[in-house]
Amino acid sequence: MALAAAFVAAVAGPAAGQDRAPIVRVEQGRLTGTVQDGIAAWRGVPYAAAPVGPLRWRPPQAPARWSGLRAADALSPDCMQGRMPNLPGVRPTPPAPLSEDCLYLNVWRPQTTPRGEKLPVIVWIHGGAFVNGGSSDAVTWGDALARRGVVVVTFNYRLGRLGFFAHPELTAEHPEDGRGNYGLMDQVAALKWVRRNIAAFGGDPANVTVMGESAGGIAINLLLGARPAEGLFDKAVILSGAGRDFLGGGRSLSQDAPGALSAESQGRALATRLGANDLAALRALPADRITGDLNMVTLVIGGPAALFSGPILDGQMVSRSLEAQYRANGQRPMPVIVGATSADLSLERASDKDVAFAQFGDRADEARRLYDPAGDVPIDGINRAIGADRNMIEPARFVARSFASQGAPVFEYRFGYVAQEKRAAAPWGADHASDVPYAFDRVQASLDAPTATDQATATRFADYLARFARTGNPNGPGLPQWPIYGADTDQLMSIRPDGAFVGEADPLKARLDLMQGAADRRWTERPQ
Repeated sequence: MALAAAFVAAVAGPAAGQDRAPIVRVEQGRLTGTVQDGIAAWRGVPYAAAPVGPLRWRPPQAPARWSGLRAADALSPDCMQGRMPNLPGVRPTPPAPLSEDCLYLNVWRPQTTPRGEKLPVIVWIHGGAFVNGGSSDAVTWGDALARRGVVVVTFNYRLGRLGFFAHPELTAEHPEDGRGNYGLMDQVAALKWVRRNIAAFGGDPANVTVMGESAGGIAINLLLGARPAEGLFDKAVILSGAGRDFLGGGRSLSQDAPGALSAESQGRALATRLGANDLAALRALPADRITGDLNMVTLVIGGPAALFSGPILDGQMVSRSLEAQYRANGQRPMPVIVGATSADLSLERASDKDVAFAQFGDRADEARRLYDPAGDVPIDGINRAIGADRNMIEPARFVARSFASQGAPVFEYRFGYVAQEKRAAAPWGADHASDVPYAFDRVQASLDAPTATDQATATRFADYLARFARTGNPNGPGLPQWPIYGADTDQLMSIRPDGAFVGEADPLKARLDLMQGAADRRWTERPQ
């Protein structure tokens, strides 16, 4: 029996009045939500004040209290961002409203719960390269996960140049403030709000799991080592969250380096580009002038010219790079699920195979044997495999090994399932972020015509995640055994192309060992 059905069967409570609007009291006042199909939801709940005017580029401030009953029945706008173009193989969705006033969260839970039980809590941190995304995405609504006896929270955080920005005048204006990483500060503020208020929704404030993908996973990696986030969550699910410095190295706050402007230098350059002579002029600009066309595509194409720092080494929220953190076992130990998709994010653009393998130096022949054993893989496939291994797959193993060395229970996965309607467009395997609809059991929001196998894969993956949120172990009755990770065995859960869930030794071990060696060499040779 699926976990959702098992939970429903155990629920105690009267059937009458199931559509009554649920009312809760949080620290700011009373909220009324909605009920649909047995799931109560509160949408558009402020967890911080609007970061506008003098609060632009300030740490999140407490939201105002209200009197009476506040309706929490609609999603808030997403945070300001450059609109993404329609991409091949990605289902277009209507654009969500955008606003600088965007620091809101949403809560889903079963309408009725077992008497006396506090429900585990899952807090989702969305991805989007820290420049796109938001809680409006129907793929990450929490209703289906909540049916498994979980309270689900999603929220917005500041993005792009409004979320990650530094300027010498900001440092001088409020020297006591945290600086630069306003989007990460928003995440901490949301997690603090959850700790203080989630009991009102039936959630257990002592059993909070953070879950995030891509930039959301990178954020979790950073929060695991951030002093301001200490004590705010108890378990973590990191989906394609990198872990090496290729995607999460961090930019210096104020020290320029060859080929890498500091965040403050970028801030000055942006002010010049926008014709703003000082901080007051920058704050007076409309938010869309600050955001411009910055999105996940223009960020990659523009490179340094995009004038976007991403997470900043500010000495408070981020004190060292992800790779430095994990090499030193500097993260807080806790139960963790970590993994990647089988054809994950790749930025490789080698023009031919010789160029692709030459980057491995004196191990080029070994790379050719591992990535192109029969000599028949097209260069597109080789670029995808090398890039996925470098950016996400080997870093996920690197993170798993660091946690395992601390004695923390770690469960690694590799998501290789591709929905049947998308297989023709995904010849190399499961693309980056393609596991998210399955984690939320929301494939109907991402597919035109989900099949029984698509749905069964989503049901099982979400069952594992809900069990992990409850106990710190994804295993349970009726589920194939998910092996605990250990560097000596390299075992993980493979979600295979046919939808089977198989615990096995990592079939990519030799490739990942090669990639680990390359990463170790780069780390040794880096500028000190």
